[in-house]
Amino acid sequence: MTAKNEAVKEVRLTLVRSLFGRLENHRACVRGLGLTRMHQTVQVKATPENMGMVNKVAFMLKVEEA
Repeated sequence: MTAKNEAVKEVRLTLVRSLFGRLENHRACVRGLGLTRMHQTVQVKATPENMGMVNKVAFMLKVEEA
């Protein structure tokens, strides 16, 4: 957390493509983001770690700013 207590941006992620037949690395990224099934939506903080995972599997996600 920053000393200024700045609000951390969040993104809303929806899984729009199946995990079936995907690379294990891609499945792990999706699970790490908190998504377990199709059309599920979660809100995650826009940290560099999370955004790296989002970039890796962006073709499977719908990403919106929250």
